[in-house]
Amino acid sequence: MKNTPFTEKHIALGAKMAAFAGFNMPISYTGINEEHAAVRNNAGVFDVSHMGEFIIKGPHALDLIQRVTTNDAAKLTVGKAQYSCMPNKNGGIVDDLLVYCIEENNVYMLVVNAGNIDKDWNWISEQNINNAEMHNISDKTCLLAIQGPNATRILQKLTDIDILNLKYYTFEKGKFAGIDNVLISATGYTGAGGVEIYFEDNNDAANKIWNAIFEAGAASGIKPIGLGARDTLRLEMGFCLYGNDIDDTTSPLEAGLGWITKFNKDFISKEIFEKQKADGLKKKLVGFEMIEKGIARHDYEIKDFEGNTIGRVTSGTQSPSLGKAIGLGYVDAKHAAIGTEIYIKIRNTLLKATVVKIPFA
Repeated sequence: MKNTPFTEKHIALGAKMAAFAGFNMPISYTGINEEHAAVRNNAGVFDVSHMGEFIIKGPHALDLIQRVTTNDAAKLTVGKAQYSCMPNKNGGIVDDLLVYCIEENNVYMLVVNAGNIDKDWNWISEQNINNAEMHNISDKTCLLAIQGPNATRILQKLTDIDILNLKYYTFEKGKFAGIDNVLISATGYTGAGGVEIYFEDNNDAANKIWNAIFEAGAASGIKPIGLGARDTLRLEMGFCLYGNDIDDTTSPLEAGLGWITKFNKDFISKEIFEKQKADGLKKKLVGFEMIEKGIARHDYEIKDFEGNTIGRVTSGTQSPSLGKAIGLGYVDAKHAAIGTEIYIKIRNTLLKATVVKIPFA
């Protein structure tokens, strides 16, 4: 099991640790609900250094990215990022990812899910027919996500970059906490605002940056946050989690990701998605709230009023912000309309839920 440069700090802080994507990661420190509220209302720090980062560069870099992703990376200019996904040849999803434009038409950074690093690297390499230059920098890249409505205010004193006015899905490189060449990005997985910072752990940079963040935020009550709250925060926003809500068998259109599927370019499985769009989807990912008491979990069956199976749950939790159980799941398209009553099979009992608009919070 791998460690991040912050593992010993998590252990020293009393974090509950567990294996995740091959890494020893903090699940919670003081409790998921408390950590969730800290991010929604103030600011929290996530160690997400387990994520993967690839550099794609050279004259064929953009062509490769355009071929393997659904979104239109040609629209990216220096300092901008976009959410995208990589389709397989059968209309499923290899992974979802972020694409950063470091140097227009020449240098890009892809940020992929921790559990898919090797899979994604091999997949992109197979499609690299024009020999774009590729570098896997995952093992030497640190990533901290500082999220919450007060995150940028707390961090501004640590950098000359104007992060208070950094627009969503843009980034800048500069000095942070005395460390050079830090990439600060107005992105995140919580819907609570904030930034993500990428840097190489040279000359004890990880230790210096971690300590500087918590010193800067001490008076404001900044907290370390585990992966448990990261999951409840993302679910309240209706953000898809790879391996749960999207995978090699689900299409971006079925997952509600048509907004990142651009048909003005050629990419893998484009024809499959065009046909799905023309013919109509057979299943759709929907959000739902439990009406009767119970928490839906991954792979629970979704039924209709007559007890027929119409889908399955992909994610579910008790929402700390809303005080009610929520979830995501795929259902037959005719049951996907907002307000539709559905039933979740929990311990051989059918409990009523209703399809709702996402985000939940």
